[in-house]
Amino acid sequence: MQELSTMIRIILTGIGAYISIILMLRISGKRTLAKMNAFDFIVTVALGSILATTLTSQQTSLLAGLTAFGTLVALQYILAKLSKRFTTVNRMIKSEPTLLFYRGDYLRHDLKKERILEMEVIQAIRASGTPLEQVEAVVLETDGTFSVLKDSRHVLEHVNTSKTTRFQ
Repeated sequence: MQELSTMIRIILTGIGAYISIILMLRISGKRTLAKMNAFDFIVTVALGSILATTLTSQQTSLLAGLTAFGTLVALQYILAKLSKRFTTVNRMIKSEPTLLFYRGDYLRHDLKKERILEMEVIQAIRASGTPLEQVEAVVLETDGTFSVLKDSRHVLEHVNTSKTTRFQ
């Protein structure tokens, strides 16, 4: 009998949490679940953890779970607004893309700093389908993905590199 009531509680809590979370996420905007930087990733994982705890823990009420969920969504919203308005906040929570390969040369200092192997750069180039001789640059983006560029004239101005003079 207790197992049945536990299952009914999970189902009802799940339905309530699902509807409430959808409403909160629609109100807060797409950015709440974006995986654009480490902070966004942490919030996304934490939201999943809160939902799982709310559904499976008998000690956590639906209201407590939604309060925790709402708090994280609100913090994400506020921090996104602050980072857009203040560059200091933006730099605190976001990393910048890093140039790893430029015009046939690996930028070894930057590879080492980002803990990336040359083989990983080659794999990214292969995955892009671009012939190596056509690749001008490879950038490690803030979300951990690689961008393989054929023409980098205008897109490298906000990219970290140990060799800034190479762009001249």
